[in-house]
Amino acid sequence: MSKPRDSYREDVAGRANVEDTPELLAYYDELESFDAGALWTVANKIEPWEPQSSSQPVLWRYKDLRDHVLRSVDLVTPEKAGRRVIYLNNPGRTDVAAAVGWIYAGLQVMHPGEQASAHRHSASAIRFIMEGTGAYTVVDGHKMTLGHNDFVLTPNGTWHEHAVSADGSPCIWQDGLDIPFVNAMEANFYEVHPDLTQAVAYPVDDMTKTWGNPGLTPRGGDWTKGYSPMFKYEWAPTYEALSKLAGCSDGSPFDGILMDYVNPVTNGPVMKTLGASMQMLRPGERTKAHRHTGSYLYHVAKGSGHSIINGKRFDWNEHDIFCVPSWAWHEHANASDRDDAVLFCLSDLPVMRAMGLYREQAFGENDGHQPVL
Repeated sequence: MSKPRDSYREDVAGRANVEDTPELLAYYDELESFDAGALWTVANKIEPWEPQSSSQPVLWRYKDLRDHVLRSVDLVTPEKAGRRVIYLNNPGRTDVAAAVGWIYAGLQVMHPGEQASAHRHSASAIRFIMEGTGAYTVVDGHKMTLGHNDFVLTPNGTWHEHAVSADGSPCIWQDGLDIPFVNAMEANFYEVHPDLTQAVAYPVDDMTKTWGNPGLTPRGGDWTKGYSPMFKYEWAPTYEALSKLAGCSDGSPFDGILMDYVNPVTNGPVMKTLGASMQMLRPGERTKAHRHTGSYLYHVAKGSGHSIINGKRFDWNEHDIFCVPSWAWHEHANASDRDDAVLFCLSDLPVMRAMGLYREQAFGENDGHQPVL
């Protein structure tokens, strides 16, 4: 009879409970010479009892980064830099330049009259507009004007470029991409448009006007691609939808009023590898703690408050960004008794669900709240 699994996986350092004899050590060396190894020497490391994220909870304060983002304008041009971006580097994921898990994020800045070259890549991308006026994106010939807290898609394989009109003001937005994931799959391609720019072939904001009408789908609308045709999700109707739901629902004890951005054709996620949501914390609201698989990057769209992640408190304000690693306990609280707070979230939830890996657990002690360490 084979031994119970825990009898050979007791060493938390990743080795089985097997004594290193001279004969065994020589055996390991022999295996290594054939580019092989004994599973029991690495079992706990490669197959842990539960997820062990290398990502750390991090809060990036906008007030700390904003001046540095703007300073990059004086140091490099979009033409020379390709994209003038200050990326968010999680201390546990510096090897892949990820903000959390397999998600990359950065803050991009452009001044009036500037235009970045059109390009396409295998990675899927989003933009969340933080400040400024006159910004626009062109995706496969569809031009979208961008406003405060708008959420924009540049799906994988699509030609896209970004610019700020000459009569606009300096613009900053958050980029979010699945670059680390696509690189891990060893499937990334990058290509610059042969003309460096693309022609606008459709009426401005046509995709939002076509597909963004609540409860209505254009008859004869033919869309079979694996991402949402609604390239831009505007802030005003999003906030209105949250407010309406808050007026008739208690919401989730773990997430408050939570709504997902969806592909209007399938009602599924906006892209195959990246999902997005917006949640409202009503005045004075404090959610209960839970944890789930997947990596989550939050952007404070409105208000202020704090989150407790694995027992550590992070106080946040508008346009701060923070991350919740996979299987980390977390809960959120609104600091105001008068105004709501709103959090935008970018995640790899579509991957977790598509691969059957999503799992969630509530914190069952202390009335559902974590002790702050």
